[in-house]
Amino acid sequence: MSDLPIPPDLKARLDVLSSAELALVAGYAWAKSQAAGATAVPAAASAAAEKDPAAALTISAPRRVQILSASQTGNARRVAKALHERLTASGLETHHSPMGDYNAQQISDEDIVLLITSTYGDGEPPEEALPLYKLLRGKNPPRLDGVDFAVLALGDSLFPKFCQAGKDFDESLALLGARRLRDCGYCDQDYRAAAESWSKDIAERLQTMPARSGDKSGENSGERRPAASDAVNAAAATPAAYDKFNPYAARLLTRRRLTARTAEKDVEHLEIDLGDSGLRYQPGDTLGVWYENAPQLVADMLVCHQLRGEERVQIDGQEIPIAEALIRQLDITTSTPVLAQYYAQLSQNSDLQAALAAASADEAAQTAFLRANPPMTLFRDYPHPLDAPTLARLFRPLTPRLYSIASAQAKVGEAAHLCVGVVRHRHGQAAYVGGASGFLGERLAEGEAVRIFIQDNPHFRLPADGNTPILMIGAGVGVAPFRAFMQQREADKARGENWLVFGNTRFTQDFLYHADWLKWRGDGLITRADLAWSRDRAEKVYVQHKLLEAAADVWAYLQRGAHVYVCGDASRMAKGVEAALREIAHLEGGMDEEAAEAWLETLREAGRYQRDVY
Repeated sequence: MSDLPIPPDLKARLDVLSSAELALVAGYAWAKSQAAGATAVPAAASAAAEKDPAAALTISAPRRVQILSASQTGNARRVAKALHERLTASGLETHHSPMGDYNAQQISDEDIVLLITSTYGDGEPPEEALPLYKLLRGKNPPRLDGVDFAVLALGDSLFPKFCQAGKDFDESLALLGARRLRDCGYCDQDYRAAAESWSKDIAERLQTMPARSGDKSGENSGERRPAASDAVNAAAATPAAYDKFNPYAARLLTRRRLTARTAEKDVEHLEIDLGDSGLRYQPGDTLGVWYENAPQLVADMLVCHQLRGEERVQIDGQEIPIAEALIRQLDITTSTPVLAQYYAQLSQNSDLQAALAAASADEAAQTAFLRANPPMTLFRDYPHPLDAPTLARLFRPLTPRLYSIASAQAKVGEAAHLCVGVVRHRHGQAAYVGGASGFLGERLAEGEAVRIFIQDNPHFRLPADGNTPILMIGAGVGVAPFRAFMQQREADKARGENWLVFGNTRFTQDFLYHADWLKWRGDGLITRADLAWSRDRAEKVYVQHKLLEAAADVWAYLQRGAHVYVCGDASRMAKGVEAALREIAHLEGGMDEEAAEAWLETLREAGRYQRDVY
């Protein structure tokens, strides 16, 4: 080494470099020797190095891109995977981490963050994004002055807080000093075209960005969680034979009603044959269903618009009859603000325009108006015949519905069980049934085909150790995945305690899967069950009340390492349960409000507090 013609000042600089920095310089020098440096190093830095060899030591590593995805139904994760493949193929150092596998505290050490998130509930981020979301919007957020970022938000324009989680992340990152690479991107239900445009733009921007000078040279990369994200990417590299865009034509084996005939709610149990599809799922996963709209609803709609059904329309570049489009391709059961406003404009109906103007002044009023007036109601109450192409343009593309799987394959083999609440309401003399729930709960006959796929839910999983106690909290059809949990634990002969807290309206009418729960209670698999019935007496009792009644036992259970699972309604039940858990931490753990919130976040980050809410 001493015989090499290295100037003393350059050698002095080399002596203080880390091994990673020495490897970087060596790589740069080799690239220059092969006349390939121009593709690896920005031109300005290359010219500076030619004038002064020591300048090479100030050239930073190539930009590091961290893609973070927060997904509730898999769409954001799917977009992130495609972006990861695109950027990696272009030569960028790129990592993809679902947020559930990402250490939120690491955000300030990142170079470039591309955050892709969906929105659900009342404008909230997905479950797996909550640790980062709360860190960035909490009392002591990190400074992010050295981070460049861009956000892609996925949402549903049917809801007032469209893409709100993405907007919140974009705002928070900028307020904490991070620099936007571009404005936040927004995607509606049919997200693919908008997501592709955003991803292409980001890739082009990153290709022209200069290397960063300073200390963001990858020295903290050892703090990543490579195992989880690498496993996700490796698994995604081998796509399943059937997925959302290539569903499997399964058969309905059987359907039976779970609620009493006299009950207000109609909840159906379905068993679906997976045949030779090779589809595999774990307890906690969901089944995606591509449903079909009711033929009678389509017939009524055609009559309203004086159409025969044979008229041709363009859907995704294909020309098909309007009747087929209305049955299989379009969401014709949901009124959106865009649909209502567009139809009011087309019809020039003053009564409809006045009703919309009155409703639009208040978010809650607009939501109530749209729910009470599905498209068919608008067409009947404010008639204005449309031609087939115009009618088709009113509607959003039909999207699949996701249902928690209520079975474990260890118990049922090549089948999947669903627990479906059939949505029904009346408007005047007309009765309406939900698109997907009506298809599954009423119209699909035994032996008929239904297009399905498995959507994994990796952050709603049983503990790896079967000896770990669990607390399952669910209301209504939210009990479905817990039936799968118990089937799996029974098959595994797991010895961990299992505590169920379940709520519904009436004990005699709405105790879903009561025979299973009573059997497991008798066998000792269910070690404790607390049941809440909101209509059996004058005072309404919900699952959160049962938790507070058992506060001391809940606290002791959690101190023994129990995992908590919550499934069901996001807006009321899940928020009530979370408030009850914080109150228990206050009452039994002596924590103030801030400490109780931090304790709950610690449980969440440790995977001991998992929610599947909607």
